[in-house]
Amino acid sequence: MGGSATAVAAAACGVPEKELLVQAPLEMPEDLVTGLDNWYATIDRQNRNGIGIVVRVMEGRAKKIEGNVDYPVNVGKHNAIADAGVQSLYHPDRISAPLVRTGERGEGNWEEISWTDAVSRIASRLEGVSGEELVLVTSPIGGHMGSVVNSFTDAFGSTHLQYEPLERTVLQASIKNVFGQDVMPDFDIENAAYVLSFGADFLNGWVSPVRFGRGYGDFRHAEGRERGTFTHIESRLSMTAANADDWIYVKPGYEGVLALSMAKVIIDEGLGDDAAVASLTQNGTNDLSQFDPSNVSAVSGVPAQRIREIAHEFATKRPAVAIGGGSAAAHTNGLFNLNAVHSLNYLVGNVNKKGGVIFNPMPPIGLPVGSRSSSFQQMSTLSDRMANREVKALFVREADPFYGMPSSSEVRKASFGVDLIVSFSGQFDDTTAMADIVLPEHNYLEDWGTDVPDPGPGYQVVGFQQPVVRPFFENRGGHLGTKNFGDVLITLGEILSNPLSLPGDDVKTFKDVVEQGARSLYGLNRGSVKSDDFRSFWQGVLQRGGWWDTGARYDGPSPTPPALPVSPQEPISGSGEFALVPFESAGLSDGRTSDLPWLQALPDPISTAVWHTWVEINNKKAEEMDIREGDVVEVTSPRGSIKALAYPHPGISPDAVAVPIGGGHLGGGRYSKERGSNVFSILEPLTDDKTGALAWGATRVSLRKTGDWVRLSKFENTKPDISEDTHRKIIPLTNG
Repeated sequence: MGGSATAVAAAACGVPEKELLVQAPLEMPEDLVTGLDNWYATIDRQNRNGIGIVVRVMEGRAKKIEGNVDYPVNVGKHNAIADAGVQSLYHPDRISAPLVRTGERGEGNWEEISWTDAVSRIASRLEGVSGEELVLVTSPIGGHMGSVVNSFTDAFGSTHLQYEPLERTVLQASIKNVFGQDVMPDFDIENAAYVLSFGADFLNGWVSPVRFGRGYGDFRHAEGRERGTFTHIESRLSMTAANADDWIYVKPGYEGVLALSMAKVIIDEGLGDDAAVASLTQNGTNDLSQFDPSNVSAVSGVPAQRIREIAHEFATKRPAVAIGGGSAAAHTNGLFNLNAVHSLNYLVGNVNKKGGVIFNPMPPIGLPVGSRSSSFQQMSTLSDRMANREVKALFVREADPFYGMPSSSEVRKASFGVDLIVSFSGQFDDTTAMADIVLPEHNYLEDWGTDVPDPGPGYQVVGFQQPVVRPFFENRGGHLGTKNFGDVLITLGEILSNPLSLPGDDVKTFKDVVEQGARSLYGLNRGSVKSDDFRSFWQGVLQRGGWWDTGARYDGPSPTPPALPVSPQEPISGSGEFALVPFESAGLSDGRTSDLPWLQALPDPISTAVWHTWVEINNKKAEEMDIREGDVVEVTSPRGSIKALAYPHPGISPDAVAVPIGGGHLGGGRYSKERGSNVFSILEPLTDDKTGALAWGATRVSLRKTGDWVRLSKFENTKPDISEDTHRKIIPLTNG
């Protein structure tokens, strides 16, 4: 009676009935109605590289996310993307039950069905589908979920592609070529005296920004040591460039020849490690004269004297570390660029040493690492196979290739050649909108899992993800609501009489897989958690958020420095007046978090813009073209056009324009659908010639005013016009 009275009173105030199902006190266990909060450790899945978090839970509801002070990757730090995890949990557009398409593909007509019905339909459609006719496309996935996916693909003989728009294919290949490593090393920024970065916006979005941001804080302000020196080389004033002591503008795609020019200076002046010099130059037989600073200056845009100064600083302020990635890898010569940059580390003797490049060991108990990206070339081949009706069933989980693939790949059109598309997304995105069946998985705060950080901190780490709240839609009953992705794969294997190979006889669910993995770690009898019995060990790893062993470090052979090239490899680009520089914004990442309003409203560190897609253009160039802030301009490449709001400022070359990634979703919820423009759609399908990776920095564009104007939403005030008679000092792009 009391519950009924409360419901009637609240309904009169306009509170939705579905809210009462969760918020009404009669639905709470009595022991939770205490007014006291609890904190639970788990793993953040919003960031591409998982970090340890603790979640404040009060009366069964997640309230706040903080960094886990125990977790080695982030040691208590976190970022806005992790903070917004509570919004992903309580998002109003979450899919609360399995859906089946009722109209034509892409029309957006759906009908709820039960999990039993949905899985049965998929199983019946998979009968007769064999081998490579079944394709799984996921985000890079490791830990025990990666093991289950590998077991599923082995059982069915299917293809598994690990997709992310800003792929790490070139970075992985460079790490293998230069250091001989299969896993990403840790760049030990906090213990370095000098950091030299080429294109890697590691304080904003590159690889593991929380881990690198924490290291950067110690690099600048740690007690008992001098403040480190940081030089950043990039064609755009990024957040990382803005924090550097020196930002050096380089023409897009010429980072590699610039690095090799620095290497020549270090070698010629006798500043490099002798053994490394002998190996890199093949005992002095390689002629590096083409990389003389006087030659490189003209093509790179960096003055010859400045090249010599940076090379001397890097070689003498030790320990020093050189980092390459991001825009430096995003060209047709991306692998050439990164190989050149990473080879600099041998010259200063910092390979696998403190303050340098620390190698990571392979994960314990045979767990896969989660950063093995598939290349754009592989994804383009998938699109061709789909169009040719060679793919009968496509499963997609935590990936949105219909958004991130350039329009030239025609993946959306190719999807009509696939008989069955299944999405496991908990919200609508561009790919899910084209699915036939949607099986929504739990939010990560409701689910089990493990994570192998990549890069790790230099020793073995396994993060444990536990549900900190009960599934939000469990009130809908077991036949509806959301489920674990691994459990669905296990169930499909059972139904189709093709069971997955799981560890242990009693392992039936994904939680069992995780717990069995913990038993294997317990059997090692080492690391951060030890106990006389397994149940205590299990509670220990959940309380601390994971298991790690600071003594389990890389113990393999020392790599031999590869020979440096003797001739430059120049980038190939499309046609157009400006080089297009796509970049990750602080909140929207590569587009995966665009559905969260907190992150849409997070000011960009450089422009402070929010909620829009804008185009950064040099203020002098904008003045020549009569473009002012807020002008709606058309950005056109040979592959199409998008519209964006102009943002003139001096922190970009007159030869380039920059556009943030994350806008322009055709699918999505109320906060992302048809908001802004998708810069991926106009990219040229150029690739790195060695890895097949998308050269997403190689497109050139032209600009045209449309005549429309929209006030650009931003936190900063409008700056005054910069004229010759002002007293403001403008730092030149090539601050030689």
